[in-house]
Amino acid sequence: MAGDPSTPGLAAAVSAAGGLGFLAAGYKPAERVAAELAAVRAATDRPFGLNMFVPGGRPPDPAAVRAYRESLAGEAARYGVPLGEPRADDDGWAAKLELAATVPVASFTFGCPAAADIARLRRAGTLVLVTVTHPAEAVHAADAGADALCVQGVEAGGHRGSFGEGLTDLALLPLLTLVRAAVDLPLLAAGGIMTAAGVRAVLAAGATAAQCGTAFLPATEAGTPAAYRAALTDPARTTALTRAFSGRWARGLTNRFLLEHVGAPAGYPAIHHSTSPLRRAAAAAGDPEGMALWAGQGHPLAHAAAAADLVDELTP
Repeated sequence: MAGDPSTPGLAAAVSAAGGLGFLAAGYKPAERVAAELAAVRAATDRPFGLNMFVPGGRPPDPAAVRAYRESLAGEAARYGVPLGEPRADDDGWAAKLELAATVPVASFTFGCPAAADIARLRRAGTLVLVTVTHPAEAVHAADAGADALCVQGVEAGGHRGSFGEGLTDLALLPLLTLVRAAVDLPLLAAGGIMTAAGVRAVLAAGATAAQCGTAFLPATEAGTPAAYRAALTDPARTTALTRAFSGRWARGLTNRFLLEHVGAPAGYPAIHHSTSPLRRAAAAAGDPEGMALWAGQGHPLAHAAAAADLVDELTP
């Protein structure tokens, strides 16, 4: 839930209701993250977590990124904005890692932090979670010192947390079984969980807890734009994996942009920065056809409610 849907109010409300609320650090400058952490602390004295993107990965092919940007000329004309610069960055990694050492729980996706960084966080009293999509990634994270793993099935909305070779397509229940056989760590299950019955299913399959994202996108406290909220419950929309918006595989609701740019190459964060002005313009215009509508396969069950009520509904 990187970006605007993740708010201090949402994280605090989930924690206050008995869950473990998370604040997303992705796409936000470290100064904003620090201010939002202070807001969470002011709103609740319950534990909460901070989620971060791990930098790194294979550098993109400049020619492929350039060709893709050229294919987006029509989008720029449609929304009346220039494309963003296809720069590389680490999403403020060092500053955000300092902030992670001040929270009870830090979770990571897009990769596994170095063992030294994990050890530093653990010395500070921070519990470290790493997102994995394959048993080999689970072993890597366990060897690096992670306290627990977020096991992300292919049903999950948003960016894939994969950091091994290629895209993995393991569904949540078989992935839980395989990861449980590979490592002896607490497992959080993520992917398509929208009901208390779904939570019970993953607990029975060996998870210690369930992690839900799409279920909270329509929460009263979430910063999800109105057009995004409406699209979530549109029965005509399905989900698909795409690199069109960011250059990294992610699951979102199908819309015009996703369907017209199926050939997007690998290239995060260069493509993310290139399309950012387009996505902002689409959101400002209330046009869901140009927005990145991240959502898991269980999205038709999403519904508006206060976060505390959603936690209650999800509790088995």
